[in-house]
Amino acid sequence: MMNVFDEYRAKLRTPQQAVSIVKSGDWVDYTTNVGFPALCDAALADRREELTDVKIRGNLIFGPLRTVESDPAREHFTYNSWHCSGYERRLCDRGLCSYIPMVFRNLAWYYREFLTVNVAMMSVAPMDKHGYFNLSCAAGVGRAILEKADVVILEVNESLPVVYGGFGESVHISEADFVVEGAHGALPQLPVPAPTPEDEAIAAHIVKHIGDGATLQLGIGGMPNAVGSLIAKSDLKDLGMHTELCGDAYLDLYEAGKLTNRRKSFQRGKGVAGIILGTQRLYDWVDRNPGVVVEPLEFINDPAVIARNDRMISINSCVSADLYGQVGAESAGLRHISGTGGQLDYLTGAAMSRGGAAFICMTSSFVTQTGERRSRIVPHFCGDIVTDPRSQAYFIVTEYGAVNLAGASAWERAERLISIAHPDFRDELVAAARKQNIWRASAKR
Repeated sequence: MMNVFDEYRAKLRTPQQAVSIVKSGDWVDYTTNVGFPALCDAALADRREELTDVKIRGNLIFGPLRTVESDPAREHFTYNSWHCSGYERRLCDRGLCSYIPMVFRNLAWYYREFLTVNVAMMSVAPMDKHGYFNLSCAAGVGRAILEKADVVILEVNESLPVVYGGFGESVHISEADFVVEGAHGALPQLPVPAPTPEDEAIAAHIVKHIGDGATLQLGIGGMPNAVGSLIAKSDLKDLGMHTELCGDAYLDLYEAGKLTNRRKSFQRGKGVAGIILGTQRLYDWVDRNPGVVVEPLEFINDPAVIARNDRMISINSCVSADLYGQVGAESAGLRHISGTGGQLDYLTGAAMSRGGAAFICMTSSFVTQTGERRSRIVPHFCGDIVTDPRSQAYFIVTEYGAVNLAGASAWERAERLISIAHPDFRDELVAAARKQNIWRASAKR
């Protein structure tokens, strides 16, 4: 029987040799974030003139995608994303990325039941003595994609941390068709932005609703992570982590002595995540850390699993909300921004949790590139993609307050949302609510 190191050597290929398996018309998967196989992508881009209609899927990739950048006409490579990073959003603006609607808990189901994966390429941590490669920060989605693929190419990235898992965090050499080695640069960095005064006000409104021993989910984006970092400065203690994305805010909470996971009602003592993305200090923290585990998103984003955590607090951001309580978190009008991700998963699961609550945050207004101030609370959506339906609305938060829409009628929602809108827009929102027949004549302005 061949030992694992002999098998490794037998499957070792250059990037160019490995990607030679890709044929015109194939579906190719790159998985997510730091699982992006940069060497294989560059080698595949070099084959541009040999190939047509190669469809590539990925998400939260920070680029550059050589295949995409080499083919602005999309004649050879068509890139599709499950959830857009800032880089992928700019590709969307250029017509070089197509969004695939989904909620993250369903991703593995889509692959198993409906999708074709001819070739899967994924960066992994170096193989251990038992023949296992760690899926590292991309374990939340990697395993299901690899299992569906006709051909599996593992690209060894020496910079990836090894992150322990409950399950689904590794792949064995026997499951790989080819292994690729080569030098990689530093991992992508996604630092938490410095909190703005609005972030601080939003955090203060949320902290009032969080008790000691709560378990936190912080969504993708700058605001939830900034709010998490500000929670680290609060008086709260013994907080837990159960989250789709683990960013630097959780490290801030840990270093402040707030994140202990000791009082979690489910998976006590473990901070649980599906995807890890932040700075090098975060990657160093999760590396071989028994206190942090990664698990597939089909499990940790399942609302029933989320709800097993008592006092589950979900904190996510959005682009806008309308007076009916609909929330848009993935587009600005028809311009694509990010994706549904796990926001709806955690909104649902936190609402089901005993003592839990879900918060959707936004600044009350924003300033356009031309200097015009606009309200994020609008009378009604017109072209914006709805991420969270009004039937599941819970807490909406701006720097002017936090209002609970659960169980509220149309006029109550209008009153409460207008109360946390930017003052410059409240009168016109009242006028719009009257026109839309959702304003009480007796309501105070």
